This record gives sequence, C-alpha cells and structure tokens, in this order.
Amino acid sequence: QVQLVESGGGLVQAGGSLRLSCAASGRTFSIYAMGWFRQAPGKEREFVARISWSDGYTHYADSVKGRFTISRDNAKNTVYLQMNSLKPEDTAVYYCAADRDRCFSYKCYEAPNNYDYWGQGAQVTVSS
Repeated sequence: QVQLVESGGGLVQAGGSLRLSCAASGRTFSIYAMGWFRQAPGKEREFVARISWSDGYTHYADSVKGRFTISRDNAKNTVYLQMNSLKPEDTAVYYCAADRDRCFSYKCYEAPNNYDYWGQGAQVTVSS
C-alpha cells in the first residue's frame, strides 16, 4: 500500500505564491507517476499536473500552464507543486495522487479514476 501526506496549503493574496508538498511512503516502488488535482465547492475534481517518476515527464492543465510547476525529489519520495501568480479562481482543495500504471494520452493523464492512491487534501484560498 501507499500513503500520501500533503502539506503547504493556506491563505494567500492574489498574485502571491504557495508551495504544496506530498510525501509518499509504503510501497513507493510501485508508483509510476504522481499527479495533482483540485476541487472547488460545487465543482468536479479537475486535473492540475502530472509527473513521471522515472524520467520527469510533465503535463499541465491549460489553466495553470506557465504559472504552476510540478517537480519531484526521488530520494525523498516527495512531489511538489509550486504555484505562482495565484488567482482567486485557483481557490480549491488540492489533492495529490499516485498512479501505478503508465498511460498514453492526455485523457488518461487527466482522469481521476486512473489514479490509485490519494492524499488527504490541502485547502488553498486566494483572496482578491
């Protein structure tokens, strides 16, 4: 089994920055890729970013491209989401997730049901 623990959420003003962390433990050797999703009140859970552990290949949602950066530290089994130029529309609960299998399309990368383990969620609130 894999456990994911998130940290780094909070309140920030529009235009500010925040960094989320997600530490994986347990059978981490089984993880192929990690992703970030977010869910605002009354909205569906939406894809934010994905990174492959082995080669560092990344994929981003258009809404965050150029503002957010996903990265990983293999030695620490930790994935990060650096969020810059934050907007009120970014306000949501952010979840990290682990995928045991590789996939070959953006639809696969972006589908929540493709992921096997989830963190507890971190609230990010951006004030205007």
